[in-house]
Amino acid sequence: MTLNATVRARVDGNLKQEVEEILKEIGLSTSQAITLFLKRIKYEKGIPFELKVPNATTIQAMEEAQQNIGETISFEEFLEESKANAKVSQS
Repeated sequence: MTLNATVRARVDGNLKQEVEEILKEIGLSTSQAITLFLKRIKYEKGIPFELKVPNATTIQAMEEAQQNIGETISFEEFLEESKANAKVSQS
């Protein structure tokens, strides 16, 4: 494959640095990762992950999380609720 085109994008500098550190750990350059992404778009004939418009409940939850408000529970409580909900949905 001949590499004869350039893709330019402006991104947040911190995001770029963090992503490049991750890519380095898995042995990829930013150019290689972008090429993989573009190939995946071609293969899938679209974005290779689901894109959704958040509903009102999700928007409210995101806003509460950003403002650090809303209900908080311990990890243990979360596990207990998860187990209880799993039992209910299996019935």
